[in-house]
Amino acid sequence: MSQAPVRGRFLWHDLMTPDPAAALLLYPRVVGWQVDPSSTDPGYTLLASGGVPRAGIMRLSEEAATMGAPPNWTSYIGTTDIDATVDQAARLGGRVMRPASEIPGVCRFAILQDPQGAVFGVYEPLGATPPAGPEQRGEFSWHELVCSDTDAAFGFYAELFGWERTGSMDMGEMGSYVMYGLAGHGLGGMYTWPHRQGAPCHWLPYAEVADAHRAAAAMEAGGGRVVTAPMQVPGGDWVARLVDPQGALFAVHAPVAAAAASAPRAGRTAPRRATAAGPRRASKAARAASRKKTAARRPAK
Repeated sequence: MSQAPVRGRFLWHDLMTPDPAAALLLYPRVVGWQVDPSSTDPGYTLLASGGVPRAGIMRLSEEAATMGAPPNWTSYIGTTDIDATVDQAARLGGRVMRPASEIPGVCRFAILQDPQGAVFGVYEPLGATPPAGPEQRGEFSWHELVCSDTDAAFGFYAELFGWERTGSMDMGEMGSYVMYGLAGHGLGGMYTWPHRQGAPCHWLPYAEVADAHRAAAAMEAGGGRVVTAPMQVPGGDWVARLVDPQGALFAVHAPVAAAAASAPRAGRTAPRRATAAGPRRASKAARAASRKKTAARRPAK
């Protein structure tokens, strides 16, 4: 069986937080993940669903906090040559936040910042390539970039990872929501938010859940905040944007089939129709072409 492509796919996610213990109690309630302590690093804990690791949690270092790094989720994008990718990112105006490091037998990874300030990781597998396939509950199903110049941002990532435009959506004064992907399969979207001038550009990963309303309620019950209440996006899926108690931005995505099974009951406030960004599924064929990310261990920063 041929291996799935690596370049340009989102292969892993990490949460860096000042309170890993609190995060390990909260996120399983929000997403439905199981906690799976690392067998090699006691300071790094995996979050899994269906027996497959999906993400990792570790303590935000004092050094990183001193340098101004907030609690955050970092998304890692695949490459087959991390040294070449890091060099190319720098030539394109990006910044190397952490040079390439190796986890023997697992991966090489680096942390970069794009020209507009959004931080992301790059990931070169050293073992088996994570397969691509239909998305599963608990995976990250959409990745959204809030930036100051959508065209420039897309140009940077297209050069780096071969992304293609898969569509766009008019958001009025906010401009276009540009969707991107590989081989016609959507991976996420990016947009400019003029009202956030001066705020840092950032990546926002969406985890797939059964019910966006329940996930938002769980975040609030755990001391976090709901930034954008559960709402439908074009295509019928439901999304919500959240902030955990330590300040890390996070989002959830309930596909239309799951959303239909858990539609708002009487007494719930009906969400407004989406005018901003969020996961958009073009067709059943696109969903069937989506990737499945899996690995036994992932980067510890």
